[in-house]
Amino acid sequence: MEMMMDLISKLNSLVWGVPMLVLILGTGLYLTLGLKAFPMRHVPKAFALLVKKPTDKEKGDISSFQALMTSLAATIGTGNIAGVATAIALGGPGALFWMWMTAIVGMATKYAETVLAIQYREQDEAGNYCGGPMYYIRNGLGKNWAWLAAAFALFGMLAGFGIGNTVQANSVAHALNETYGIEMWHSGAVMMVLTAAVVLGGIRWIGAVAGTLVPFMAVAYMGAGLLVLVLNASQVPAVLAMVFEHAFTGTAAQGGFVGASVWLALQWGVARGIFSNEAGLGSAPIAHAAAKTDDAVGQGLIGMLGTFIDTLIVCSVTGLVILLSGLWTDGANGSALSALAFDAGVPGLGKHVVALGISLFAFTTILGWCYYGERCTEYLLGLWAVLPFRILWVIAVPVGTMMELKEVWLIADTLNALMAIPNIIALLLLSPVVFSLTQIAVQQSRQQD
Repeated sequence: MEMMMDLISKLNSLVWGVPMLVLILGTGLYLTLGLKAFPMRHVPKAFALLVKKPTDKEKGDISSFQALMTSLAATIGTGNIAGVATAIALGGPGALFWMWMTAIVGMATKYAETVLAIQYREQDEAGNYCGGPMYYIRNGLGKNWAWLAAAFALFGMLAGFGIGNTVQANSVAHALNETYGIEMWHSGAVMMVLTAAVVLGGIRWIGAVAGTLVPFMAVAYMGAGLLVLVLNASQVPAVLAMVFEHAFTGTAAQGGFVGASVWLALQWGVARGIFSNEAGLGSAPIAHAAAKTDDAVGQGLIGMLGTFIDTLIVCSVTGLVILLSGLWTDGANGSALSALAFDAGVPGLGKHVVALGISLFAFTTILGWCYYGERCTEYLLGLWAVLPFRILWVIAVPVGTMMELKEVWLIADTLNALMAIPNIIALLLLSPVVFSLTQIAVQQSRQQD
């Protein structure tokens, strides 16, 4: 067992090493240039499309708003609280700048993924709309690439039980235990019941619950963070200047902080940015493929908002609160650092914000990743396998609260990276399709004007 974990650890270092980070960032930059920054230039239009009601003629299972909320449910998680803190604790303030850069090019990646998901989606035997990397690989690249589609589906199905289930459940149980003294197994039992009540109802239930919970949790968490920023408004310009300065000069050792080079700031900023917004991993387009729409480009713009909201808004608030507190130099890390920073900004309230934030963020991640996993399972095994998958998913929740998850996290993180490889290959090979569909949409828009 120890030898196997050592091999997996080495594989993890390889698949999440410099070549992978360059591949994901490079693909995002290539798509940004090829699209002439189309996604970034149309953020206001994306928000307008988000609130537009679908017509009866448009095909799909859930609204575009619910599709985005489902993808955000899976995306906004511990990475927005613990991940940002880790990036700053190990890479210094400059890491936040590189998280922003990752998000900016990641917007084009998420846009392209969503466009292809709508363009190449299918209906299954039950009439549900299915899409994502496995479908745009097979339908866009042809049957000779079916093995690559199957590889993505396999990695996605297995990775979900780690990164999207047991790891999240464990985070909730630990947060509630440390803050409120709630027994771990109590949290597991409650989460199991709540998860079963939602996921056994399929995408429509997941979309409905995500459409309610995600806006609530985002507004509540953001409200607490913005309160800290407002109370310390005079210091915000200096903190922003520090972020930009340290991104290109590194950070000297101070207090409990051991110092970080420019390379460390870039490495941790990019790695945690990708972990947080999942641009390039191919997960989010699985949710967007179920949207009620016939407009691939329009849904692509909505999909792009996932990266914009996750990293440029939510992660930024977490990062600025941490930097304003000054506690990032004390040697703390992860969610503990975030809790200390929020508590310093809003005494007596901060620890509750982080504990409840992690709980809601992680719970909705369990819901969103269940849908990703069942779509991957259906692709590999057929429609019959969906219900058994959901049952196993529900059972895994309380199991995760009681496990030591160092090994599970390592395996899931490795599988997550392996998901990205087939997806990135498909994005590069199918980029002419994305460019062409975008150009057609631009021309049609000009004619209508």
